[in-house]
Amino acid sequence: MRRGVVIRTIINNMTFDGSTSDPMQKAVRDALIGFMAAAAQSHAEVTKAAQIAGIAHAKSLPDGKRYKGRKPSYTESQLDQVMNLADQKAGVSSIAKVTGLSRQAVYRIVDDPTAARASLIEWGSARS
Repeated sequence: MRRGVVIRTIINNMTFDGSTSDPMQKAVRDALIGFMAAAAQSHAEVTKAAQIAGIAHAKSLPDGKRYKGRKPSYTESQLDQVMNLADQKAGVSSIAKVTGLSRQAVYRIVDDPTAARASLIEWGSARS
């Protein structure tokens, strides 16, 4: 503000002019900016506390009610086929064509096969 910068808010289109020389306008401007900063900080802290409470609540739910993530787009046989082809050093695109999966799904399976199988088990789509 001392350098004469003009601040314009996006949401309310409020303008705070740093080039004003009137002491009353300076005081009002500084008070409004201070209030807006305090309100934003308070909002951020409340949001973070609500997020922490939500995570704690979700962790306390029984397994049947817990969020399992997105349902896998592949079956257990497709997962096995992907792993077999990956062991044979087949390319991701060719594996995707053979299995009918997207390249991203193939990458996800190849990068972390344990998590891929765990996801199938979580959704009850695999034999344990």
